[in-house]
Amino acid sequence: MATYLIEIPHSENTFECKQVIKLFVESGSHLLANAHWGCKAGVHKSWFINDFNSKEEALQIVPPFLRHSASVIELTTFTKNDIQQFAEANSH
Repeated sequence: MATYLIEIPHSENTFECKQVIKLFVESGSHLLANAHWGCKAGVHKSWFINDFNSKEEALQIVPPFLRHSASVIELTTFTKNDIQQFAEANSH
């Protein structure tokens, strides 16, 4: 299983922002109800990280009308050796 970051932007309009948050909470999904929100900082996006079998599976937990604007990003952890090899390969 891979780890994915799901980012969902939404309107900064106060009413619409509250409606999106309410939708997430009422969806019953543990992931959506526990998303991280940037609204108080003026960044109208939600994020959550979890393991999924595929990008498509990760996207399925996003409410249907928000899927078109969602970004699903597979996350990778690099070791120090991985980073050194990458740096050496790109130094030529």
